[in-house]
Amino acid sequence: MQNNILSILENNSLIPVVTVHSIDELDNIFDQLAAQQVYCIEITLRTNVAWEAIRIAKEKYGDRFKIGVGTITAAEAIEKCVAHQVDFMVSPGLSPGLIEPFVKSGIPFLPGVSNPSEIIFGMELGWQYFKFFPANLFGGINALKTYGAIFPTVTFCPTGGINGDNYKDYLNLPNVKAIGGSWLVK
Repeated sequence: MQNNILSILENNSLIPVVTVHSIDELDNIFDQLAAQQVYCIEITLRTNVAWEAIRIAKEKYGDRFKIGVGTITAAEAIEKCVAHQVDFMVSPGLSPGLIEPFVKSGIPFLPGVSNPSEIIFGMELGWQYFKFFPANLFGGINALKTYGAIFPTVTFCPTGGINGDNYKDYLNLPNVKAIGGSWLVK
C-alpha cells in the first residue's frame, strides 16, 4: 500500500524535515543526523538548490540514509523523484493530480491531510498512511486522538510545530508511526 511507505515509517520514527539553502550545508546536516542515530531525511523542495542537494545526498549518503523528498506539489516533481531514485516522497496535501503519478512511481509516498474530508478522500483511494500537516495549526495531539477514534485504520506522520519538547507525546499516540520535524538539524 502506497508503495510500502509503512516500511519507511516503521524503521524511522523520526523524520527530519530539512530545507537546504546551500550545498555546503550537506555534510554538516548528515553528520548531525548520524550523531543522533537518525538515518532518514526529507529534503524539501523549497529552495533553488533542492534537486542538486537531493542528487548529492543520494550519491554520498544513500547507502546509509533513506533520502526522501518533501513539498511534492506537482506531478513533475514525482517524475524527478523517480529519476533521482529517492527512497520516499511526501506531499503537504492530497490532490487528484498527484494520485496516479504517486502510485505509478513505485516510490513509497505519504500524502498530506489536515481534515476529515481529506482523510476520507485518501481512504477512498485505499490509502491509510498520511502526513498530518501542519499539525500545530489543525489541532495537534487532540485532533489525532479524535481521528484515532473516527478513523481507526489510519496512521499518521504529524509534521508542523513538533519539537524536542513534544515529539514523544505524538509518538505515544497509537495512530502515529513516525513524526516529521525540523528541530533535529540546527
